[in-house]
This record gives sequence, structure tokens and C-alpha cells, in this order.
Amino acid sequence: MRFYTQSHTHYCGIDLHARSMYLCILDAQGEVLLHRNFNAEPAAFLQAVAPYREDLVVAVECIFTWYWLADLCAEEGIAFVLGHALCMKAIHGGKAKNDRIDAHKIAVLLRGGMLPQAYVYPKAMRATRDLLRRRNHLMRKRAELLAHIQNTASQYNLPPLGARVDRKAERATIPAHFPDAVVRRSVQLDLGLIAHYDGLLGKLEQELALMAKAHDAFAYHLLRSVPGVGRILTLVLLYEIEDVGRFPRVQEFLSYARLVKCQKGSAGKVYGHSGKKIGNVHLKWAFSEAAVLFLRANPEAQRYLERLANKHGKGKALSILAAHLGRAVYVMLKPRVPFDQGKFLARAA
Repeated sequence: MRFYTQSHTHYCGIDLHARSMYLCILDAQGEVLLHRNFNAEPAAFLQAVAPYREDLVVAVECIFTWYWLADLCAEEGIAFVLGHALCMKAIHGGKAKNDRIDAHKIAVLLRGGMLPQAYVYPKAMRATRDLLRRRNHLMRKRAELLAHIQNTASQYNLPPLGARVDRKAERATIPAHFPDAVVRRSVQLDLGLIAHYDGLLGKLEQELALMAKAHDAFAYHLLRSVPGVGRILTLVLLYEIEDVGRFPRVQEFLSYARLVKCQKGSAGKVYGHSGKKIGNVHLKWAFSEAAVLFLRANPEAQRYLERLANKHGKGKALSILAAHLGRAVYVMLKPRVPFDQGKFLARAA
């Protein structure tokens, strides 16, 4: 966890909401200079901080409304810090909690060098990343529809469908598999939604690939060099990592991608692990998928996984392989060299 430790003349903590924001500004000695509620508008913010613009730093908790404030501070040349929501225990653990108290606590943590930082994702790629996340969300909804058709057949103890629901050419015969008219109508509704998703998502994936190549075509093709990493996983890795240079060490990258466990210990004793939800869930998913797809039609990788499974068990072996792939992606993107399976398996062994 990184903390913001730079010294400033003025420190501004903001408890930000969709329509309002509570500002608390402290001086270098910790005296409260401003403590008021404002409308969440650029003009109101700039007017409030105008008397304290000299060497000002602004901090806000990482919630869904931080984009406009970060962009405004960047345009105005104001230092901006994004607080890590899961690690700001001082805000969420108090006996009393309200906007006024939270804004003051953020300012105090900022001034004391104890504000845990989250990454301020650059504006240039942020909207595309969010669009990609939206695509993945909709694709999961499509998968739920596919599963619902299969589960409906099992629910009524019907024989196997005899067709692949995910294949458009085979869907026409599926409704007739269900004799009950009402159940058949439910399945037809699912199939109609799936067809609609297919039309939207296919076009969207092509657009996202073109955007990615415009942002960083070389990194896009580097990631495609990993066996099993197709277009979607490449897009997820590219946009969720954004700049691998923000991770000084590979250990920090693996921790951010939730590919390693963090121990809890005291007085030389280990009490287990924690922090499973701290990190990027999208990278965790991408590397877990990549580990499974890496094994397809890859006898060398399958033999390597078998050795890991004999030692650790199959589930843990896949997790280890995902972590090794994460390390390989970091090593690839730093010097920008393509994936070499021979070196990868030799080092992993």
C-alpha cells in the first residue's frame, strides 16, 4: 500500500457525493481554514479553494464520482490524491460518522502522510476501459441466459438439448425441445435476448480492438503473443494495466492483480491470509482465464501443470500457473519483448 507523503501548504479533504461535497481545508499546522458543504459543481469547488490555491493538494475517497474532480484538478494544476476506499479504516471505523467528520478525517490523513493511495487512471483511456468493463458485464448477462436454458431443460427432466445454445445456427430447433407452451415461451425470450446481445457485442468488440490498437498497437500485439490470450483477454490486460511502469517491482504487480496471498503474522507466528478483495478483480479474472486457455492444445504446458498438480493439487496448480503468467506479462511489457514459451516454462519450473 502506498501513502501520500508529500508536504504542502494547504490540505483539502473532500467527502464527495453525486450532488454535494463537504470540504475541509487545513493549513500546514493542522488548523481548519474551511469546513463547509457545497454543491458538487466545478465552479463551486474552484470558488471555495480560491483563497488557498497556493501549494494546495486535494484528496477524495475512491468512489464512482471522482472522475470530474480529478480532471478539473489536472486542468487547474492542483495536486490530486485518490484515497483507497478499502484501506481508509480511519473514516469507516469511527464511533460517529457523517460528511463533516469524514472530510476532516481525509484532510488529517492527507496532512499526516497516512492517506492510502489508489491509482488515478488517465483520462485518455478511462472511458474506453469503462466501456470494456461494460462489455464484460453484458457478456456475463448473456452467459446467464445460456445457463438458464440448460437449467430449464434439467428442471423439467428433459433429455439433452442436442444442440449448442451458444451457436446461432443450432438455436432454431431448441424451442421445440420444450413441450410446455409457457416454458417454450420463456426459452424463446432467452434466445431473443441472446441474439440481441450477439449483435451488440460483436460490433462493440471490433470497435474496442481498433481503439486499443490506436492507444498502443505494439503492446496489443505483444499480449496476443501469449498462447491462449485472445482479443478480449488482451483488451482487459491492456486497459487494466494501462502503464506497467507504475509498478516498480513484479511483486507489486502480482499483488495488484490478486495473484498472490498476503500473510497475517505477529511475533513470528502466521495467522493466515487477508486482503483478498484488495486489488484489481478484472486482472484476477483475466489471468485465471488465461491460465486455462494457455493449456489448450499445448502439451508442454499440460505436462508442466501435471507436475504442479502432483505437488500442490489441481486447483492450486492453476493459481500458480496464473501467477507465473502474470509475472511473464510484467516481464514482457517492461522491455516490450514477445512471449517465449520455452523460457517461460524453464523459469516456471
